[in-house]
Amino acid sequence: MKLTYFGHSCFLIESGGSRLLFDPFITPNPLAASVDVAKIQADVILISHGHADHVADAVALARQTRAKVVANWEIADWFGRQGISNIQPMNHGGTVTLPCGKAKMVNAIHSSSLPDGTYGGNPAGFVVETSQGSFYYAGDTALTLDMNLIAEEFALRFAVLPIGDTFTMGAADAIKAAELCGAKKVVGVHYNTFPPIQIDTTAAQAAFANEGLELLLPAIGSTIEI
Repeated sequence: MKLTYFGHSCFLIESGGSRLLFDPFITPNPLAASVDVAKIQADVILISHGHADHVADAVALARQTRAKVVANWEIADWFGRQGISNIQPMNHGGTVTLPCGKAKMVNAIHSSSLPDGTYGGNPAGFVVETSQGSFYYAGDTALTLDMNLIAEEFALRFAVLPIGDTFTMGAADAIKAAELCGAKKVVGVHYNTFPPIQIDTTAAQAAFANEGLELLLPAIGSTIEI
């Protein structure tokens, strides 16, 4: 399984010949200036919630790639109003089929509104099952005991967790989240993009290591095997 990081909370997973793109926010992010959005290919685009820093490039990339957009009902409806027709609406607790497996929508504690100010439904995360293993993308969330339910149902290969604090969990709570969901390996996202979420990445990695966990912080535009 390969993970390509495009900055903030946007990443691409390649598994079983399929490409899953999460929360596209690239062109407004000066830290991702080196990323050529025109070259991004995807089969599925998964949206955790409606905030602009998670959907800024989603409509354009849906048109460019013709990927299926997976999102909650309200966000899927918004995509439809933008002229996107290849849409899979779902909601919390539901599971949908993907080209490489399936995705279950799980709880996240945050807020959600769309770029035009309309209601974005409830924020969410996803647990994705593939032939190469399962992984959890938490979306923007606070620490919640619901993460323990993920460990009861899935054996995770890794988790993608926000670590930037202020608007989401910080590193300390992300460590607790990893322990709750059963992930020994974590990809950190939602950090350093804006001044309120700048962190000491060296200290964060050391804190994870002290608990027997691995925090991966890939460079923007890089691809890692995971």
